Amino acid sequence: MKHLASLLLLVALARPGAAQLNSPQSNTRQPDTLVVSMQEAIRAALDVSPEVGREQAQVDYARARLGLARSSRFLTEFTATSAHAASPAIDNPNGTPTDRLYLDPDVRNDWDDLSMFNRLEIEAIQPLWTWGELGGNIRAARAGVGVEEAARDVKTLDVAVRTAELYWALLLTEELHRLTGEAGDIVRKAKDEISRLLEEGAEDVDYADLYQVQITEQEFFQRSVEVDERRRTARAALRRQLFLPDDQTVAVTDITLEPLPFTLEALETYQARALGERPELRQAAAGLEAREALVEVARSAFFPKLFLGVNARYSWAPDRHRQRNPYVGDPFLSRNLQAGLGMRLNLNLAQTRSRVRQARAEVDDVQYQADAARQLILFEVEEAYRNVVIARAAVDAREAAVLVSREWLLDEQINFDLDVGDTENLVKAVRDNLSLRVQRHEAVFNYNRAVIRLLAKTGRLADLAASGTLVDTP
Repeated sequence: MKHLASLLLLVALARPGAAQLNSPQSNTRQPDTLVVSMQEAIRAALDVSPEVGREQAQVDYARARLGLARSSRFLTEFTATSAHAASPAIDNPNGTPTDRLYLDPDVRNDWDDLSMFNRLEIEAIQPLWTWGELGGNIRAARAGVGVEEAARDVKTLDVAVRTAELYWALLLTEELHRLTGEAGDIVRKAKDEISRLLEEGAEDVDYADLYQVQITEQEFFQRSVEVDERRRTARAALRRQLFLPDDQTVAVTDITLEPLPFTLEALETYQARALGERPELRQAAAGLEAREALVEVARSAFFPKLFLGVNARYSWAPDRHRQRNPYVGDPFLSRNLQAGLGMRLNLNLAQTRSRVRQARAEVDDVQYQADAARQLILFEVEEAYRNVVIARAAVDAREAAVLVSREWLLDEQINFDLDVGDTENLVKAVRDNLSLRVQRHEAVFNYNRAVIRLLAKTGRLADLAASGTLVDTP
């Protein structure tokens, strides 16, 4: 059993070298591997994200709607309509002059002689005074652009947070993969050493040691498969997030999983930033502006709208003859131009009052949502802030525990070399050291994720990633 413990100890103390050999970053990468830092991954994900693209399409739609509202100030209705059909010629049995056909009662349509009839009609309405309807629609449309831009920024934050977490998850699995390699080396060498000693007939080794190592080996196989699959899953998740082709993989630039260099400021600082930069609040403010503008639009219906209207019509058929008498008209041959001022008013005032009440209720609805969002954001920032504090304490505790475990290993090694140590304590020290290193990596992952989420809750994550100042410069 002493030989087994010594072997375990030697391998454990030599793990930095083993980690280097098993490090995926030290291996030669394939040419189709994309190596990215966290900030590069965030920027790449935002460039190709269909979620952000969909929100951007909504922004483009809102901007087009604003253009439509602005263009409605001039020639609100401006249409041209043409008609084409067959028209009859004139049956003039008495040979009446063509400018006096309306005086001959024997003149008839000749449906046996058809020709092409054409008509063009143009209508235009120019609003002159709408009591705030047009201006309100423009302001509502402009605020609608702000609503959609804020919604796009919300989605941008979601994608940035998800990408950062996938990045750190992949780096965590890389660290666990390295530790698994070290543990595998320990188990294999222990098994080989015990087998050799049994063959040599060593007195301090028996088959119970071999069985114990074999059972440990099976546990290692199970853990190894679990870590490898989680590593592949994390790599695939980040690759899908970046929309890389199937024949391309992704790797992270960081070699080891270390805490983000981040200086935690006062809670009030982050809350003030969140109130100024969270897109949800900008979205609520823009929505409130839009709803208030629509109230003005609804109230304008109480007053008559003044407009200038123009209607022009021209009809022509080759076998018809124009009659100059103003009291005689031919629908197949006409020229008409009408222009003048007009007013339009919805006389159902009960409907108008109901629409105004609906618009005011929608203003109240958005106002309540804005008030709730403000309180929710303050709480989210505080929660994220305290999670950073907790995660930082966990990292410090785990790193201190790892140092203690190493000192424990050294003490046990010295005692073992002096033949005063306890074998069981030495084995336990090796196992605890490996376990604490795993816990330390998980604690660092939780801390980095907490920092990312805090930055996201303040609304600054995407901007900091784009500017390359996501974390403190060492």
